[in-house]
Amino acid sequence: MQTATRRQRKTKKSKWHVLFRLTIGMGVLGTFGLLVIFGIAYALGPPPMEESQSTTLYSSDGEVINEQHQGQEREWTDLEDISPHVVDAFIAVEDRKFFDHHGFDYTRIGAAVLNNIQSMSMSQGASTITQQYARNLFLNHDKTWDRKIREALYALRLEWHVPKEDILEGYVNTINFGHGAYGIEQAAQMYFDASASDLNAAQSALLAGLPRGPSYYSPYVYPDRAEDRQQMILDMMHEQGALETAEYEEALDYTLTYEAAEEEELETTAPYFQDAVERELVDRYDLDPDVLEAGGLDIHTTIDPDMQESTERYVEAELPSDDPLQGAAVSIDPRTGDVKAMVGGKNYSESPFNRAVDAHRSPGSVFKPFLYYAALENGFTAATPLKSEPTSFPNPHGDGSYEPGNFNEVYADDFITLAQAMAYSDNIYAVKTNVFQEPEALVETAEAAGIESPLSANLSLALGTSEVNVLELTKGYSPFANGGEQVEHRLIERVEDHEGNVLLETEPEKQQVFEPELAYITTDLMKLMFDPSMNDYAAVTGHSIAHLLQRPAAGKSGSTPSDSWMVGFTPELVTGVWIGYDDNTELDHGEYGQIAKRIWVNALESGLDGHLKQDFSTPEGVEEVDIDLDTGLLADDACGPSYTVSFLEETAPEESCVTYLDDEEAEEEAHEERKNKESEKLMDKLKRWFGSDESDV
Repeated sequence: MQTATRRQRKTKKSKWHVLFRLTIGMGVLGTFGLLVIFGIAYALGPPPMEESQSTTLYSSDGEVINEQHQGQEREWTDLEDISPHVVDAFIAVEDRKFFDHHGFDYTRIGAAVLNNIQSMSMSQGASTITQQYARNLFLNHDKTWDRKIREALYALRLEWHVPKEDILEGYVNTINFGHGAYGIEQAAQMYFDASASDLNAAQSALLAGLPRGPSYYSPYVYPDRAEDRQQMILDMMHEQGALETAEYEEALDYTLTYEAAEEEELETTAPYFQDAVERELVDRYDLDPDVLEAGGLDIHTTIDPDMQESTERYVEAELPSDDPLQGAAVSIDPRTGDVKAMVGGKNYSESPFNRAVDAHRSPGSVFKPFLYYAALENGFTAATPLKSEPTSFPNPHGDGSYEPGNFNEVYADDFITLAQAMAYSDNIYAVKTNVFQEPEALVETAEAAGIESPLSANLSLALGTSEVNVLELTKGYSPFANGGEQVEHRLIERVEDHEGNVLLETEPEKQQVFEPELAYITTDLMKLMFDPSMNDYAAVTGHSIAHLLQRPAAGKSGSTPSDSWMVGFTPELVTGVWIGYDDNTELDHGEYGQIAKRIWVNALESGLDGHLKQDFSTPEGVEEVDIDLDTGLLADDACGPSYTVSFLEETAPEESCVTYLDDEEAEEEAHEERKNKESEKLMDKLKRWFGSDESDV
């Protein structure tokens, strides 16, 4: 029994020895680790404070389009020219031990860590003024452990190599006071129409309370909150001896009056584009966010200021100011992929959400050029006839059917050609064309052109039911304009640091994806939407703006119940426009249905003002042929109206329209035979489409 007790004591003693040694070891390792960190921070020297400076964005022609200092311009004021009350107020509320610690208030850190552990979050901070200045200079404000570690390293470097007064001066000149005011001088002038040197204790305490929550404590929006916090800070200043009792009571009695809350709206070129540039620098080109945040960069972009201005002007002019209707537009040089203009909404200050990039909407008939290019690859020609009539596309297995319709239920009730289907945007022809191809043909063609959003290989994709964004759809039209080359969109040409070192340089990215001959024929078909000679059972879809076009252009319009689109191009510019409501409210096409087209034609023509009026170059192996409007056969003066369209050599119709001119019976027989063949082929192809158990149409 005694032996067992001794063993238990020995075991217990052994465990305490192990625990003691482990604790000592961890303490030594921790101390060693801290010494290493301190050594690194000391060896690195002072942080590169000159990096916190203006970043300048340039247009494609070298014009400055924006100069920003971490997003805002600041007016720097020396500490000796700032009211002592400001310094006292910030010390009192933010960091009472500022002049005593070496960058960290360990008591506050311990309390904050304990609270965060209890709440399982990082909601409470204990940052000193030094840490906050480090964050303002070099880092973002995300509440992550990685940011905290880097912030601590910067703070150590500041504390060991920069005088306290310089840290304090930098801090009050870089913090956000709300309503666009950055730095104490801007804040003093905006809120009190005073210089930072003339602020009294009451005013200083009010301003010192704002950085913790510039919106929450705004004296314009929440004056009670702002003044409650101001009085709390005055109490702290009194308790810490920064205010004598008489001064404290005088400050409490002081009536705060504010300047009128007029936030100056600074005009800036292409704000949506600038946001997209910053995002791409980080997400696409892997630029360190800290480098971007620190500033001091020269960013050379692809934007054309004149084209951007005209696009913004027409978007603003066409979209009603008293309606939440929104719009987006993008213009791209199809030869390089350079984005020349980008508008993501009608008012950036009201809604910075970039609808040109971040909104995904159904494109409707704007998707048809990809369909018809695929059809040309699979043996269709501009004169391939299909019947335009109300059609139900059945599932051969009996699981439902698909019944698309034409706009306003207008049909030819006769055979029309692919050229007519493009000009009138006939939906029945489009879906039949999709059926006659392999299910993946349209998806593969669109992806080859540059569409990156997910696409569903179903019957309705012919009518643009899969969602895309304006930028990718506009880019996707480039192969039609440039002879078949897919281009990657480009916003940024070059980025340099403040010493002229090139951090990033880009080149146009393109590859041949379409056959030049078929790309040209598709373009030729898209020119017909502006050709009044095509008017027959319906008007061409571009008839309302055809008179505004002053140069050869091709394009396609499209609509869904909630969207209106227009994408079109010349050899040197592709422009895409979308309008609709953010919440997918149905669009009144009677009132707003032509807006996208008007924005498109005016932005295109204005943007290219002064440029040569170039036509598309006809490649070898392509010929132009006159086609009879009524029969889709070779035209003859004896038959009536005709139109001119392109074919690969030796693929145009061989039969003349005069064949059936005086023989109605023969024409009827030919019509019936054509109809029967189409019906048989349609059912055969539908069996292939629905060969699986899927019934998604």
